[in-house]
Amino acid sequence: MLATSLRTALRMARSPWGLIVVILVAVLILDAPRFPDIGQFAVNAFLGTLPYVVFAVALIGWLKAAGAEAYIARAFEGRETQAIVLAALFGGLAPFCSCEVIPFVAGLLAVGAPLSAIMAFWLSSPLIDPPTLLITAGALGWSFAIGKAIFAVTLGLFGGAIIAFGTRAGAFASPSRNTTHSACGCGASPITGRPVWGFWSDAVRRRTFGTEIRSNAAFLIKWLAFAYVLEALLVAYVPADLIAQVVGGEGFGTIVIAALVGMPAYLNSYVAPPLLSGLIDQGMGVGAAMAFMIAGAVSSIPAMAAVWSLVRPSVFAAYLGLGVVGAVLSGIVFQMVV
Repeated sequence: MLATSLRTALRMARSPWGLIVVILVAVLILDAPRFPDIGQFAVNAFLGTLPYVVFAVALIGWLKAAGAEAYIARAFEGRETQAIVLAALFGGLAPFCSCEVIPFVAGLLAVGAPLSAIMAFWLSSPLIDPPTLLITAGALGWSFAIGKAIFAVTLGLFGGAIIAFGTRAGAFASPSRNTTHSACGCGASPITGRPVWGFWSDAVRRRTFGTEIRSNAAFLIKWLAFAYVLEALLVAYVPADLIAQVVGGEGFGTIVIAALVGMPAYLNSYVAPPLLSGLIDQGMGVGAAMAFMIAGAVSSIPAMAAVWSLVRPSVFAAYLGLGVVGAVLSGIVFQMVV
């Protein structure tokens, strides 16, 4: 009885909700003065993402209830290159940070979109959007802002092409963990072969919609809540000055170090430009600054926690590898051009 209870407790502690409780209790015990700020940061960040979660969950439920997943997947057949290009371009315009993009990636996985197009969107989306472009231009100049926008789309195209090649070679056969949605929807209309967009008139499709809403909402909420608690810890306990000391300087080695340091460091697209402007004034190379900014947006710890929940380890490793390689190459090219 005791052994079973202990195993149950350990299993709960390893779940996202259990880890959130453990982390917050530890902060409350060890650093009580910071507990309110950490909790408020996590809550505010989650509430900022909540509209995207609601939209994505409703969209997944609607597509599954309508039987549109196979229909959408067929729309990409024979058009993978076009899908990669459109996904990379759309990702460069979409106003999503590295965590906000997760619900939409979950939706694309749920409806069977090609992994190559998903990766193109996934890599390019956190890097640039209209507000970030203006903020970056104000702090670092238009050459840096335009360069980042170009690298965002290029990284999406590069990642999508690599994944497409790997998929054709037999890799990534089953990318999703298959935990974000139920095994199947209702299917298209047996008469027309097309999705039934007005699903609410069918009781079975209404039940499918409700099931999808509950399962996807529970999954995304718990993982994003965990991701934002991690983010709050990073903001509270990793000072920006420490990051500045590590990535200062010029040269190829500094670009690589900047990309590796940028991965776990949390500096969002609104905070990073002013800080990097100060670092450049103190002697940091522009290539290292570009590598740091790209790696930090693509591979921050909060984003990686959410990525891990969606895809299998091979896809997770590919995402990280493409993000780091893309950041280093972007830094090298930018350093040479500027």
